Amino acid sequence: MPTLTLPLSARRLAALVALVAAALVVGLRHVGAHTPPPLVVAPVRAKASARPGPSSHPLLVVDVEGAVRRPGLVHVRSGARVADAVSLAGGFRRADRSAVNLAAPVADGQQVLVPRAGAPPPAGAAAGAAGAAGGPISLSSASAEQLDTLPGIGPVTAQKIVAFREQHGPFRSVDDLDAIPGIGPARLAELQGLVTP
Repeated sequence: MPTLTLPLSARRLAALVALVAAALVVGLRHVGAHTPPPLVVAPVRAKASARPGPSSHPLLVVDVEGAVRRPGLVHVRSGARVADAVSLAGGFRRADRSAVNLAAPVADGQQVLVPRAGAPPPAGAAAGAAGAAGGPISLSSASAEQLDTLPGIGPVTAQKIVAFREQHGPFRSVDDLDAIPGIGPARLAELQGLVTP
């Protein structure tokens, strides 16, 4: 039986067609495998503003006593003023507002005394022994007039103390007084027990 033989060019043509078909199949599989997944658009929610953690704004504990509506301990943020502490204690109640420096910064553990209207000043305050009779004076909240009652502290030095705390913030220690011109180690020793930070 005679065999049919294709001319050489026809064989080449058949091989070429088979090669192209194989390449197309492989190419289509390759493209299908690397097709990106369909794009899914999800709604974007606005992030809530981050609230500062306790470490970024430490709370100070201040004892507000005297002519306020709710005397006792209040918690204020670092950098708060006497006005903030008084407000958290319910505000004034028949108080002598002029005797309280509301703009003074507060320190942790400080006591803010709000005198009643018409009440006499603590005994010994006029005599310069305010620390002994009325308790220690807070360097972080006392007015220049109150600081002037301390032994060896005149009006000029009292004003320097107020200016120092306005520039540097509340006193952290009584020893911070050493940075104020006119107050040396001897004066600092004399004030121990009469003042608190």
